[in-house]
Amino acid sequence: MTLDLDTTHGLETRTFRGALFDMDGTLIDSTPAVVRSWSRLAEEWGVMPDLGSGNHHGRPARELLASILPADEVEPALARVTQLELEDTDGVVALPGARDLLSTLPEHSWTIVTSCTLALADVRITASGIPRPDSLVTFDDVVAGKPDPEPFETGAARLGAHPSDCVAFEDAPAGLASARAAGCFTVGLPGTHTPDQLDADLVLASLDQLSVELVEGGFRLRVTA
Repeated sequence: MTLDLDTTHGLETRTFRGALFDMDGTLIDSTPAVVRSWSRLAEEWGVMPDLGSGNHHGRPARELLASILPADEVEPALARVTQLELEDTDGVVALPGARDLLSTLPEHSWTIVTSCTLALADVRITASGIPRPDSLVTFDDVVAGKPDPEPFETGAARLGAHPSDCVAFEDAPAGLASARAAGCFTVGLPGTHTPDQLDADLVLASLDQLSVELVEGGFRLRVTA
């Protein structure tokens, strides 16, 4: 996939102070583990057989469970799927370009904004081998999860930047809606969703299409392939 400058919607002329990355489906591939865990929960609880599919990707687990289960079953189901996901890291790997991109960004200029809990995020970061940011944003840190703008607003604040000075990378419609509402430049990455399902300023095939240029006041991103 090759993009001309005029199709990058201003990416290559923007100077950013921060980069905000969703985790699952953006920096790491945890899809097999997620599908296994949620499919097992669906079987045990006798609910939607497609619970582990990408159709529900990007939504906080508690919010998703609350939409399909009686109120008194949400917390037990959440505890169960959390246990399953914490125990299953088989096949959790970094996605193409993730490590290289993170290693070339300025120090303290990026963080992770995920709908996972902190415990689950730490397990998957360790399993995938990507670096851990100084202070990531998880479901435990916000009142309203994606698609509310709070997660990306919080991520920008932790970098000491305004959301409008940040670029956000997401693979799910809910996450892109969150980042857009916060005011970030949005980059969509297909995987859990098709390109036409991603409403972003720019949609790329993968992170290995990008290179980083350090400039006064921050960094710029260039599409290289």
